[in-house]
Amino acid sequence: MTLIKSISGIRGTIGGRSGDNLTPIDAVKFAAAYGIWLKEYSKKDKLKVVVGRDARLSGEMIQNLVVSTLVGLGIDIVDLDLSTTPTVEIAVPMEKADGGIILTASHNPKQWNALKLLNEKGEFLDAAQGAKILDIAEKEDFDFCDVDDLGSITRNDAYIDIHIDEVLDLPLVDADTIRKAKFKVVVDGVNSTGGIAIPKLLEELGVEVVKLYCDPTGHFPHNPEPLKEHLGDICALVLEEKADFGIVVDPDVDRLAFIDNTGEMFGEEYTLVACADYVLGKTKGNTVSNLSSSRALRDITQKHGGTYEASAVGEVNVVTKMKANKAIIGGEGNGGIIYPESHYGRDSLVGTALFLMLMAENGGTVAELRASYPSYFMSKKKIQLTPGLDVDGILTAMAEKYKDEEITTIDGVKIDFAENWVHLRKSNTEPIIRIYTEAKSQSQADELADRIIGEIKAVAGL
Repeated sequence: MTLIKSISGIRGTIGGRSGDNLTPIDAVKFAAAYGIWLKEYSKKDKLKVVVGRDARLSGEMIQNLVVSTLVGLGIDIVDLDLSTTPTVEIAVPMEKADGGIILTASHNPKQWNALKLLNEKGEFLDAAQGAKILDIAEKEDFDFCDVDDLGSITRNDAYIDIHIDEVLDLPLVDADTIRKAKFKVVVDGVNSTGGIAIPKLLEELGVEVVKLYCDPTGHFPHNPEPLKEHLGDICALVLEEKADFGIVVDPDVDRLAFIDNTGEMFGEEYTLVACADYVLGKTKGNTVSNLSSSRALRDITQKHGGTYEASAVGEVNVVTKMKANKAIIGGEGNGGIIYPESHYGRDSLVGTALFLMLMAENGGTVAELRASYPSYFMSKKKIQLTPGLDVDGILTAMAEKYKDEEITTIDGVKIDFAENWVHLRKSNTEPIIRIYTEAKSQSQADELADRIIGEIKAVAGL
């Protein structure tokens, strides 16, 4: 089960048989389906699509296939080549394009790649639009252009610099304030495009940068998901360099994690908490995160007099809820910052700048900042799916078991207890059930997760 079709895009492993993996045939098929859908959706004779990719090893191959397919449909391409997900998102409206495609499997290991699909606003497609594209791909009813009507390709490698300029122009980002703080920061770019973008941004802000794994070769030096167990090297280097903190991003630079000055994880969940604390301190407003995110954001929002709401997991769901709730900042607890003043997409460059402003204005250390926030601890575990496993039946049984607790079922099953919570859901990006818990201590969060996993296995007969 290594070809996954969802609202997060088309994601799969490279190699193997078509239909089971992300092979060249599958890349062409889904690119063509997106192009056909875009023609119907936009109702325009001539279309333009922005395409960019992270540095993973299969990126150039998949990019060539996708770009050539769209050209074959008569669509003009703005090719950003090596880029980041948020950079492509801001490029779409700046180019007055009709859509965009980012070629990245985000935090997945090197054998994975994906097509992430954007609309004319540079935002992810909704579930209905994604379903329409999957239907077109299934039918393979493609009508390509005559030779005189083929699309053109324009290459533009300036957009990371343009993106940095956009961040520096944000009203709540003051470069002089950050420069005066004279920060020293270690950056782990996991040998992808974050190794280009984040150091450039920091240098523009007068930060002394120590680079770790910032060569965009696509050879990930560790598992690219920015979790504590993968980040021993940067934790050690922050201490060795006596740095103020460390910055870690995933391969496509939409997830942001910090290492504090003691070499400990700041906590991915607290990336959004800290950025929201800064923004809400300057601008009154509301926040949104997803059901799998920490209660700490709710606490900080209420402290500043705002309203917090939770959405289903998935960036498009967070964005939809943010617009409805008039949220001035939001995102996901995996380190994804969405700041509408910039754009409606998770953006590690924006998050980095907001965090630097908070630190520059507050003074003190990153460890002291973390200690000032409500203290919650999360456990993030998973159960590998096997063919024939009735996931919906399992989730229904768990909801029934805990029907006397506060239950939310807009996305899997979330059970809110008085002092902790558990969220069970089938992943959009991997063949797993995710089990997220949060409690007042790490041991309590882990114990709750292990108990729930045991109950799930009993229900499923595993």
